[in-house]
Amino acid sequence: MRIAVAKGDGIGPEIMQAVISIFDAQKVSLEYEYVDMGKWVFDKGYSTGMTPEAQHTIETLGILFKGPMETPKGKGVKSVNVTARKTWNTYANKRVFQTLHGVDTVFSKAGIPIDITVVRENIEDTYGGIEHMLTHDVALSRRFITRPGSLQVIRYAFEMARKKNTLRITCGHKANIMKITDGLFLECFYEVAKEYPEIKADDVIVDDLCMKLVTRPDQFDVVVLTNLQGDIVSDLCAGLVGGLGFAPSANIGDHICIFEAVHGTAPDITGKNIANPTALLLSGLAMLRHLGLMENAAIIENALLYTLEEGTRTGDFGDRSKTALNTSEFAQAIISNFGKKPAHGEKPMLPNKPVTPTTFRLEKNPLIMSKEMEEEVIVGVDIFIESSEQPTNVATKCLLHTTDLFKLVTISNRGTQVWPKGSVFTNLVNQYRCRFESIGDQPVTQIDIIELYKRLTLDFKVCSTELLNMWGGKKAYSLAQGQ
Repeated sequence: MRIAVAKGDGIGPEIMQAVISIFDAQKVSLEYEYVDMGKWVFDKGYSTGMTPEAQHTIETLGILFKGPMETPKGKGVKSVNVTARKTWNTYANKRVFQTLHGVDTVFSKAGIPIDITVVRENIEDTYGGIEHMLTHDVALSRRFITRPGSLQVIRYAFEMARKKNTLRITCGHKANIMKITDGLFLECFYEVAKEYPEIKADDVIVDDLCMKLVTRPDQFDVVVLTNLQGDIVSDLCAGLVGGLGFAPSANIGDHICIFEAVHGTAPDITGKNIANPTALLLSGLAMLRHLGLMENAAIIENALLYTLEEGTRTGDFGDRSKTALNTSEFAQAIISNFGKKPAHGEKPMLPNKPVTPTTFRLEKNPLIMSKEMEEEVIVGVDIFIESSEQPTNVATKCLLHTTDLFKLVTISNRGTQVWPKGSVFTNLVNQYRCRFESIGDQPVTQIDIIELYKRLTLDFKVCSTELLNMWGGKKAYSLAQGQ
């Protein structure tokens, strides 16, 4: 079975070599196609951080095992890690956080076991990276949450929970504030939950979730979240079990999957052969199980757990009175413990049932789209304008350009209403949102909105616009604070 391997930057090649040596010692039936990805590829002039040959190999084989990678600092360069996940639509980021005996934490010392799986949506949200300066003072980032994308990752989370006999799955969200975007994600969560009646499904506001995770992490099993919130919560959970050095990561898609270490490249220790390979090894074990190599994965993981339990360590953790091993020595210690069983968390020995990744030959980009159940109607527009004038002056000018089609409903600044009512204590920036709704919520056309746009440009610089849509008589746009 052939897989693509990208060694990574910094300590990446060292820890990748350690993991591959463990796989080879266990006679894991894999062949490795090494591909060119990372900062050094950026430096050669490839803006995506990967060569075309690397992309072709990965898309042919369907599995990428990668070390940590650095994105060059500076504007205009996107993260190769995010680019890879988004390009190949690895929509579910699965990260498992478990108590590892021999890795001391506040919770292990208190005897509180942790076994949390975070499933993070991996494609959408602010990670679209679609940003603009609307004025010299105001930056805008667009946050996309889609129904098909949400359903994909949430259904994966429920399927995974069913396979591991999970009793509870929790949706973390901020739908109390972001009622349209997070509201859609939460709606999809409960829609999918109906298909899995044997699993208790509940939801927690993400800030409350973080507090509960650091006080009673043993109360949670599977948690599913949107991209940015999932990114933050998964790193928080890594801290509960000892840090990113003990946190595996699997990025699951329908066609391509990526297994990687998500910690940094540690340039300060690069080349010293002292880095901890545990996170990459755990990610590799997730890959082996994904490929059906269950027995190999169990033997290696049991050896790792046994090695940690006996106090064997690299320099970044463990009992400081014990001599730290270097990367190669740590890998060799795991190999020497093949066949031994840990006192805690022993993994069952299931037979290997290799699953060769399906090779897809796609002729066109897949379109994921739900059926539109109700008729869409345009009933207005939000027009974002640049102005350093007071709200009443902005309103006076806007009202000059309304017709019998539109009425000016509200003007807000940074999301807070400042007209027709508001407070003089609200600080202003030089960018307003002016909401024009049709009279009586009657349908209007895009041509009507373009004509309004043109009239407003006589007095303002228009920065951006958003249509106000309705489906089935329900408004699909949010109110301003104080409206």
